[in-house]
Amino acid sequence: MPKPILIAVAWPYASAKIHVGNITGAYLPADILARYHRLRGRDVMMVSGSDSHGTPVTVRADEENTTPEDIYKQYHADFIDLFQKMGLTYDIFTSTHTQNHFDVSQKLFLSLKENGYLYTDSSKQWYSPEQRRFLPDRYVEGTCYFCGQSGARSDQCDNCGHLLEAEKLIDPRSKIDGSTPELRETTHFYLDLEKLQEPVAEFLRKRQDYWRPNVIRQSLGQIETEGLHGRAITRDLTWGVPVPVEGWDEKCMYVWFEAVIGYLSGVVEWGLLHDEPDAWKHWWTNADCESLYCIGKDNIPFHAIIWPAELIGVGDAFDKKMGAENPESLVLPYDVPANEFMNLEGKKLSGSKNWAVWGLDFLERYDPDPMRYYLTVNMPETRDSDWDWDEFFQRNNNELVATWGNLANRVLAFAYKNWDGKVPDPGELRDADKALLETLREGFANVEEKLEAVKLRPAILEAMRLAAEVNKYLDTSAPWFEIKEDKELASKSIYTAMQAIDWLKIIFSPFLPHTSQNLHEYLGYSEPIFGDLITEEVEDDLSTHTVMLYKPGSSLTAKGKDLWQPIALMPGQPFLKPKPLFIKLDESIIEEERARLGS
Repeated sequence: MPKPILIAVAWPYASAKIHVGNITGAYLPADILARYHRLRGRDVMMVSGSDSHGTPVTVRADEENTTPEDIYKQYHADFIDLFQKMGLTYDIFTSTHTQNHFDVSQKLFLSLKENGYLYTDSSKQWYSPEQRRFLPDRYVEGTCYFCGQSGARSDQCDNCGHLLEAEKLIDPRSKIDGSTPELRETTHFYLDLEKLQEPVAEFLRKRQDYWRPNVIRQSLGQIETEGLHGRAITRDLTWGVPVPVEGWDEKCMYVWFEAVIGYLSGVVEWGLLHDEPDAWKHWWTNADCESLYCIGKDNIPFHAIIWPAELIGVGDAFDKKMGAENPESLVLPYDVPANEFMNLEGKKLSGSKNWAVWGLDFLERYDPDPMRYYLTVNMPETRDSDWDWDEFFQRNNNELVATWGNLANRVLAFAYKNWDGKVPDPGELRDADKALLETLREGFANVEEKLEAVKLRPAILEAMRLAAEVNKYLDTSAPWFEIKEDKELASKSIYTAMQAIDWLKIIFSPFLPHTSQNLHEYLGYSEPIFGDLITEEVEDDLSTHTVMLYKPGSSLTAKGKDLWQPIALMPGQPFLKPKPLFIKLDESIIEEERARLGS
């Protein structure tokens, strides 16, 4: 059986547009990993959806004089549009506002309750007299009582990464209208993190050798220095998943608690849509499954502490509620490769100030692979990075166009013209030819090592270095001159270069799937590398919602074979006349794009 790989992707809030910081933080890394593991023949499940609940959605609905459901569906449709255009291959992209998600969340809630990991308590929560409602933590800002940074949310400080107790926030104010909220008593269910502290700490200790330092610092580091305390998992709202306990009709599950359950409910929904109701167990109760959580650093505590605590607390009770005769525990995260933040032209991204590069807006003027490339070579894996329009221009023209695109185009065009559209027969290769192909073979191993370790930026830089090596080889062999004296020698050079390009196509394909597919077709292959993205309308007892699904179809990666290896290009194979893979940009785009910022 192919190795199961669960790729769990941060759920975008269905109340705001998606910008490049969101994309490079979580969504693009997930797709690169999904495509790589599919090339390895592994059984991939890439899952996420729109985070449809919580106050941000209700506030947006109030502002636009509509319903929260209408708001979530509006943004959900935009997300699917963006992800399809970018080629993000979610096996399922759904929503938290589905009957299936409600059912799964309530089963997990009751499993924790029955296992003794939930309790009720009264506490003081911020209340807005002006709006006559309790304010969720993310809509109260103030000064962090740990580091003194202003602008901290009442549940978490992004500056120091600490989880906060709302009532201790200094100088609180409502993000909605700037008014000063007051503390009022309310009763909620709490997740007993204190009782779960030691098993969560032990889980983290087993992963500290290979998890990113910033993830360990914000999870195990916090536990060892501060300890864990119970956190409320319900809120005084009605837009969300109802609490499955009698007498709690005016409250729902806190969005941070139930949104992460979507990683589980989404896979359950995938199985139901494919008439395989028990398929979810392949990724969720299978000890061989590696689950990777692609998120931004602001989500580290929720994925490295709270979600593992939920999973540990549930034990095998959830599987039992799903009807299993021999229930099993749920799989804990294998890795949480959280990225840092991306800034823009030296300043922090700000949606409210339009200081952002919006995904859909970008794709109205540019192709998706240049975005994917720039966001990967600039990915904030170990520290914050910066989107700079001058650098985007330079990398597009100097690397995508000049180094990689021009290499593929000039070799294939030359071969098409001089060998009648068929791969030349090289006969016995020379030492220089063999040396180049050996460099490419080693390149597969080098890029593989980096991708397995979720080091995507070094991986694509290595791929581009390999393309540069092929250019150096051509500068030396110079088949354009060889052919004038000895076509047989030129055939060796061109075959070697075509073979290298064919291999580079596979290496680049997780990062640059659109142009890699184009090149795949130019080289004469009929079966696509990857499958397609489709949408379906699903009707349940709650509402009708749209899901995006990945369909392998007749693609090479549907075969379950390991394609991450050098496969010989057949002499005599017909191929097509190539077209340029990338568009050379005019320098004027730099100032044009900068002028759009903040306007």
